[in-house]
Amino acid sequence: MAEHNISYPETAHVTVHKLHKAETIEPSQEIYTYQPPAQQSRSARRPCWKPRKGRKRMIVIALVVTLVTFFLSLIAGPTLGYIYSQYPDYGHIDYVLVDEFSRHPFFDNFWYFTDEDPTLGFVEYVNQTTAETMSLTQATESSVIIRVDNKTSHAPRGRKSVRLESRKTYHSGLFLFDIIHTPYGCGTWPALWLADTYNWPLNGEIDVLETTNGGTEGNTVTLHTTQGCSVKGRRKQTGKALHSTCDDQHGTVGCDVQAPPATYGPEFNENGGGVYAVELQHAGIRVWMFPRSSIPEDLVKPHYSPDPSSWGTPLADFPSTNCFTPQYFRNQSIIINIDLCGEMGAQPEVYSDLYNCPATCEEYVSGNAREFSEAYWEFGWFRVYQSR
Repeated sequence: MAEHNISYPETAHVTVHKLHKAETIEPSQEIYTYQPPAQQSRSARRPCWKPRKGRKRMIVIALVVTLVTFFLSLIAGPTLGYIYSQYPDYGHIDYVLVDEFSRHPFFDNFWYFTDEDPTLGFVEYVNQTTAETMSLTQATESSVIIRVDNKTSHAPRGRKSVRLESRKTYHSGLFLFDIIHTPYGCGTWPALWLADTYNWPLNGEIDVLETTNGGTEGNTVTLHTTQGCSVKGRRKQTGKALHSTCDDQHGTVGCDVQAPPATYGPEFNENGGGVYAVELQHAGIRVWMFPRSSIPEDLVKPHYSPDPSSWGTPLADFPSTNCFTPQYFRNQSIIINIDLCGEMGAQPEVYSDLYNCPATCEEYVSGNAREFSEAYWEFGWFRVYQSR
């Protein structure tokens, strides 16, 4: 992933820089001595211009400045107000299903990342054969599961886990994720995201779901881009906007939106999960979360044409007003992983202070296999739609 931020209420933000590996490619001071007026000569106290003439000159200058300021405000005020009041027309798009990933063919649509973790996690990403042998990836009749190794009693070089990246990439579309269970637990750093990892950050990154450790603070939706992208101005969303600059080039945290606790972790899982929807189009990027009990009818069956314009206010809204989406987001792969510790999960602000996790992150991950029984993703299906 890229620079990532997870924000928690009344807690410090954590800034993380993530790199991706391409497989192809003193000044001087003047001292002034103050003389009281009584010690100054009469000539020194004499004004340098005639009072009457100087007063007139000052009045003229003041009038000119006032008039200039007034006329500038007439021009700039409405202009700035116009800019910040603009909002793109998302409109209605006629979507058609182009890809569906479910059950047994699910894993055929992804390749297994096995390089050293670019985010310095205490993790060993394994290949498909190992993942299947250890049941870290498995398909059932109704879902697919991606989990962390919870059987190896001692993992001194990092616990085994999985990172998948879709073979197909997308420039735009509507992405639906049926999520039954989200991973959580001390030491975990899971994410479901879209990015071009070969050219990051040139083609942007969309963190659809991301959190760490206990996951009880809810999901954080974040965009990461190259310089020039901002979502300042009018937005329509139910989540809490934290930062508006998406640029990852100068140590920023991306533009992120904090969602409530029910959008991730134990509460989300206990409610039966739900469907996340991500719309990536020229007007902007929007993300919805629908609990299992209130999924729109047009998302129930794959060959329906979903209509985001009928879904109400999204959880997160990143309009293209000050960030032209096609310029910053292209060639997106779907990525699923469960990292451990790393630059974000092991940060004291979240690991120790927020979630009160024991020992150091690496010590805990290494020797507590049974504590990772909830560290798994379970998905019903993924669907990708594009405009006709």
